[in-house]
This record gives sequence, C-alpha cells and structure tokens, in this order.
Amino acid sequence: METAASSKKQISNKQLWINYIHQLQIEICNALEKTDGNAKFITDNWQRQEGGGGITRVIADGNVFEKGGVNTSVVFGNVTETMKSHLKINGEKWFACGLSLVIHPLNPYVPTVHANWRYFELYDGRENIIDCWFGGGTDLTPNYLFEEDAKHFHSVLKKVHDKFDPSFYPKFKKQCDEYFVNHHRNNEMRGIGGVFYDYIRPDEKMSWGKWFSFQQQNGNCFLDCYLPIVERRKNIAYTQKEIDWQELRRGRYAEFNLVHDRGTLFGLKTNGRTESILMSLPPRAQWKYNYQPKAGSDEEKMLLALKPTAWI
Repeated sequence: METAASSKKQISNKQLWINYIHQLQIEICNALEKTDGNAKFITDNWQRQEGGGGITRVIADGNVFEKGGVNTSVVFGNVTETMKSHLKINGEKWFACGLSLVIHPLNPYVPTVHANWRYFELYDGRENIIDCWFGGGTDLTPNYLFEEDAKHFHSVLKKVHDKFDPSFYPKFKKQCDEYFVNHHRNNEMRGIGGVFYDYIRPDEKMSWGKWFSFQQQNGNCFLDCYLPIVERRKNIAYTQKEIDWQELRRGRYAEFNLVHDRGTLFGLKTNGRTESILMSLPPRAQWKYNYQPKAGSDEEKMLLALKPTAWI
C-alpha cells in the first residue's frame, strides 16, 4: 500500500483524505455563501455511537439557495451481517470518509446540483488493509433546459478527466447516465448527468496517489462547474407556473434518493445520522397524478432531454 508523507511526518492515506475533504467543505461553503449574499451555513457537529462522526453544514432561506447541505463524515466500525448481505462487502472492520452535497436553489431556472467524493477502506481481523477504493461524481438537475449550461458543466468535467485518461470522461459519464435514473418512471434520468464512478482501486496504471489527485481535481472543479450557471440564471423572472413545475421535478428527485440512491441506503444500513442523510431532500415538492406537460412547452423540452445525451 502506497504511503503519502509530509516533509517531517508520515501521514496515512486516510488522514490525507480526511484533511482534504474538510478543507474542501470550507471552500465550497464560503463560495456558496458569497454567491447567495444573504444566508449563512449553520454547522452541526455530530458523533456516531458505533464510531466516528461528521460535520453537517446547512444553508436555508437564502436569496439564491432555498435549501442545501455540504456534509462531511468520517465513520468506521465492524462489518455487520446486514452490510455483508446488502452492501456485498466482506472483512472485519471498515472505514469511510467523504463529502456529500446537494443544493436546491430558490429560482426554478437555477438547477439543483449534487456531488459526492468518498474513500473507503476494509480491514481484516488484525486491522490490515485488505481493500480500498474511491468513488464519487457530480451531476446537474435543471428544471428548464439551457444547452449552454449543460455544455459548460460537462466541459469542465471532461477537461479534468482528460488530464488523467481520455477514456475516463466518456466511461464515467455513461455510468452517471445509467445510475441517476428513476427506473420506476420509465427509465427517466434525474437530470442531464455529469460523471459517476465507484470502486476505483489502485493498480499498476493508477496508484493510490494518482487516484487521490484525480479525486482532488474533481472536488476542486465543482465550483467552476456550477457557479457560472447559477450567476447566469439566478435573476430570471418566474411565476407560479415555473414554481409548480420545479416542485414536480423535485418530487422525482426525492423519489430517486429514497428508492435508488446507494449513499442513502449505505447511511441507513450503517446506522448513520438520519438528519444528515435525508438533508438531500427538497424543502418543497409536488406529486400530481399522471401529469404531462403541454406539447411544445419548455417543460416538455426538459422532460424529453432526460435521456443519455452527448452534450459536448
């Protein structure tokens, strides 16, 4: 196992990751507060009885962001039978650390965004590392389609991924398109995608250090992906019609998180903190029976775009 070192003292791989995630949380929250111009994040430090804890930071009722959270967790414990059967992992002990964020803007023309970057270690009975992997990604969920926004979001991600391997972006975009899908809604995608990857392990081609750098650059580019879109759309005028459509789309967002999302299932199966896990749910949502947007409307245009698309 590769070891990262500082000039004076060796730092374990997992501590290196913990330090990065906590710093990234601060940077993202500061930037979102500046963009909102009014609301401030509140901080909730919590402890997990079985081991570890986290820092939940939540913003609400802002000029731009109606509800959002940027959460970090550092948790560990014994591998339970439930974890073995539901999460398909073996070993005696586990460690997981990550940052997860969801931002629900007030203006229906500003898209919801989600991102997650995580690292996992698995140990034997003597606490030797027997497996480790990274996972994560980010995706955009607009209520109204602006192709320039989709192209911008994907272009920033592709530029980062191409630095490591030209095959990464198309592969991880495809995985995102296939993962963030409400299969119970006729395979309707949650949004216009992004990138998603999981169980990426060190090997001869990509060492632990290279994957760590890959994760860093994905995390570091998040604000470049998202904030220019927010600035373009946050002052567009809207009416109750757009609010109703936003709430219907938020209903679909909630359905995915509660039915399909692996992170939600992992958190609940490992006795995670429910308030932090369900922070991702929107503050308002609607469900209308068999609702169909009018033919030719902007709402229908958005609905028709919720399928794998080559944005760039």
